[in-house]
Amino acid sequence: MSKNKYLFPFILICSLFFLWAFLHNLNPILIPHLKKACGLNDFQSSLIDFSVYFGYFVIAIPAGLFMHRFGYKKGILFGLSLYAIGALLFIPAASDRSYLLFLTGLFVIASGATFLETVANPYVSILGPRETSEQRLNFAQSFNGLGAVVAPLIGTNFILSGIEHSKEELANMKLNGQLDAYLQSEANTVRIPYLIIAIIVAFVGVLFLVTKLPEVQESDANTHGTGFSVKILRYSHVKWSVIAQFFYVGAQVGVGSFFIRFSKYVIDMPEKEAGRLWAYFAMVGFMLGRFIGTALMRVIKPARLLSLYAVINIVLLAVALFTKGYIAVYAVIAVPFFMSIMFPTIFALGIKDLGEETKLASSFLVMSIIGGAFAPLLMGLISDKTGSMQTAYIVPLLCFIVVLFFGIKGHKIIQSDFDKA
Repeated sequence: MSKNKYLFPFILICSLFFLWAFLHNLNPILIPHLKKACGLNDFQSSLIDFSVYFGYFVIAIPAGLFMHRFGYKKGILFGLSLYAIGALLFIPAASDRSYLLFLTGLFVIASGATFLETVANPYVSILGPRETSEQRLNFAQSFNGLGAVVAPLIGTNFILSGIEHSKEELANMKLNGQLDAYLQSEANTVRIPYLIIAIIVAFVGVLFLVTKLPEVQESDANTHGTGFSVKILRYSHVKWSVIAQFFYVGAQVGVGSFFIRFSKYVIDMPEKEAGRLWAYFAMVGFMLGRFIGTALMRVIKPARLLSLYAVINIVLLAVALFTKGYIAVYAVIAVPFFMSIMFPTIFALGIKDLGEETKLASSFLVMSIIGGAFAPLLMGLISDKTGSMQTAYIVPLLCFIVVLFFGIKGHKIIQSDFDKA
């Protein structure tokens, strides 16, 4: 088959990688914004992350079953439909300033993104020669990095108003009858961006609808089977990879989600400035870190590099916890560069030498991203109880200690586990 036959379908599949990265990386903007617009505390605002990652956890298996029964193209179309519907829910949510409806919209978007993630890797692997499948997958994954940069930039420029009032000023506005109008104006800033998101996603859906995609055979697609057994955890390196992935995703989400609040607490940085710093430096660093980390793995063993990066992040977060001023802020900005290799490295080490049981282990590793739902909740609770968002960053620091253990010892394959199999 000619390469041209696969080019346009491949471009469409790459757009899916961008879309789910866009969802995750807009949360650090939504958390401080909806906290302000809906009058939330830090714990309540962390439910934004919870809604997204809980959506992934709940929908992962149903999405796989849907794909198995109805096919991958229908799965993509259904996922894009959910994504667009969830984005449209932001319009009535903003009009009513309904936080519950905002969370519902995020859950629906995440449900759609789960379908998209389920199909993307198998499709990329078959859209061309088998011998270049890994290169295509690595190229497609670079669109995750692009989404990580673009999302906070759009959020900072078109959602965050830059208008921030003190508690005293808000109290005076309430007495003067101006508070509701101000909060409504803040809530309304999400309407146009999410309407545009819905339109773009719908347009991508139309392109998929009219494009003939190659049929995916089960032997070609690295799909998960319908079996689901905890017996896979008898392998020590699998068990520890699931644990490490849970804590890693928790750290990744927690570090980014509260960065704007952290910067405000530490140096009273305006929200727009903090948003731009996160986009231009932290997320660009994350994207570059993947390329640099991949190159370093040619001379440094993956587990050793993972351990080294975990130590660096522990040190950086310790600096963020115990220093003041810009040093603390810059320490947090540096963390994503060293997070960049962690998810794929933990994943690869966790499924090593499993043979036919690789798919089952992959299912557990995918579901372990539920850690991204709980770490922000704990950080929000600590911030509310102590009055210090800086103190809350002890949570990702502890998470990286678990990652360090996995890199040093947990990843090691124990031959006796296979003898018992």
